[in-house]
Amino acid sequence: MCSLEKRGNIFILTLTGSGEHRLNPTLLDEIQWAISQVRSQSSTSSVLITTAHGKFFSNGYDLPWAHQSSSQFLSRMILMDSKLRSVVADLISLPVPTIAAVSGHASAAGFIFALSHDYVLMKRDRGFLYMSELDLKLKLSIPAWFMALIRCKIGPPMSRRDVVLRADKVTADEAVKKGIIDSVYDSAEETLEAAVDLAEKLVARKWNGDVYAQIRMDLLSDVLDEIRLSFTGSRL
Repeated sequence: MCSLEKRGNIFILTLTGSGEHRLNPTLLDEIQWAISQVRSQSSTSSVLITTAHGKFFSNGYDLPWAHQSSSQFLSRMILMDSKLRSVVADLISLPVPTIAAVSGHASAAGFIFALSHDYVLMKRDRGFLYMSELDLKLKLSIPAWFMALIRCKIGPPMSRRDVVLRADKVTADEAVKKGIIDSVYDSAEETLEAAVDLAEKLVARKWNGDVYAQIRMDLLSDVLDEIRLSFTGSRL
């Protein structure tokens, strides 16, 4: 469901296959394992790129899996949320810069997963960023730790409003204008190439990874605080 490739000091984590890359427990465990490998194998100066095959970067939590058992729906949602919190906490504490090369749609938790990276690059054609909670009619609000990350990563208040209170499907070109992503490219291949180019420039800076991670944890301390509260309360 995912693969990890190492090119010198650059790690490329790819969500494989042509599906929607829904964040079920199996995929989240694989992503977390891959991040642990980056943590253990990274040198003084390394970078992680995350990308995906197909037309989806990630379509969020695996709602079809959660709906398989009506009596376990909420517990399954809580399980997925708990595992994504662990993944995001690991990304925030990872001692290397991180880049999301968004090759397709990134919805709800998939959008949050992309935003958890330091840089977000995106393919222009047939892809959008989308917080879908208002449209799902499931009476599931946006988790507090999602909101904390959105506040940290999306600066203009009107852009945050459009994402969470309008459920806009934000295209790559719109996302650049709204200050949500860094840059946009014409194809998945060009997006990944640009991510690799950026990674090479970051590697060349030869930053101390532990210092980098500490600064990022301080910068995103509100997110980490909400993640800790969510673990304590086991709440969505």
